[in-house]
Amino acid sequence: MATIYREADANLNVLSGKTVGIIGYGNLGRPAANNLRDSNVRLLIGLRHDETRDHAREDGFEPQDIENVIPRCHILMLFLPDEVVPEVYLERISPYLQRGHLLIFASGYNIAFGFVEAPPFVDVGMIAPRTIGAAVRSRYLDGSGFYSFVGVGQDASGSTLETLLALAKAMGSLQAGAIEISMEHESQLDLFVQQAILPAFHHVMTTAAQVLLDLGYPPEAVVLDLIISGEFRDYLSRASQMGLLHALRLSSLTGQYGIFSRLGRFKDLKLEGLMEASLEDIRQGDFAIEWSREYEQGYPRLTSLLEAQERQQLYALEQSALDRLK
Repeated sequence: MATIYREADANLNVLSGKTVGIIGYGNLGRPAANNLRDSNVRLLIGLRHDETRDHAREDGFEPQDIENVIPRCHILMLFLPDEVVPEVYLERISPYLQRGHLLIFASGYNIAFGFVEAPPFVDVGMIAPRTIGAAVRSRYLDGSGFYSFVGVGQDASGSTLETLLALAKAMGSLQAGAIEISMEHESQLDLFVQQAILPAFHHVMTTAAQVLLDLGYPPEAVVLDLIISGEFRDYLSRASQMGLLHALRLSSLTGQYGIFSRLGRFKDLKLEGLMEASLEDIRQGDFAIEWSREYEQGYPRLTSLLEAQERQQLYALEQSALDRLK
């Protein structure tokens, strides 16, 4: 059983006298920085020369070059895209690392797949929110908190976990809860959801829409029932509170009978084999190598894949229906 940490498990006094360097001020770095500041954590913001510097200044920070921030901080929190981290780490972070530094990653990706190898004299940890950046901020403000994974990758000091938990509390995560797992498991779970669950969901939704449209159902009605009504969102919201089965039991008796009596039809889709293949691809590091090459080449395949999706007539019909309904 994994350990779950709550507010009572962390002590903010652990951060007293320490300065945290926020590296990256994008979708996750920005809300994390604002949450930490509101929890009275001392911060420095280290950024590349891009538009995020303007965002940091708008929020009252004074961003600096990354290499100038590193020597002045005890804790470094990296909120950069996974594919960007290795280059920035090698050129602008690793030359300035000192004994006692704590490196914290927002995902286990680069440690798990060997793109970043921290020196043995520094601590390495992970705080990986299980939600989008905007919710990290909004749930801090409303007091509900957000779930996260935390993990220790390297413990040179012997105190990495207590510092991780203090930071997770200051960010607002422990109001909901943080589960301790390895950085390897975090990265594999994250990629598995992206590569096995979301593609299946996307395929089911687009296939359902095409079947209905081909049989003459109005696009507005199809888009409303499948997307805009929020029925699936509400189901997942109930499931997050009660579990999948109890959420389904809130459907009408007609709905329950239809769901459970037809469930067997979809067991012939060979989903288990497809998911096992996807997971093996992830665990062996094949996807990480593929994505690294894609980034180095300037995202040619991703660009082509996006263009192919945008050419599908279904999305034009979907957008038209959304515009009319909203």
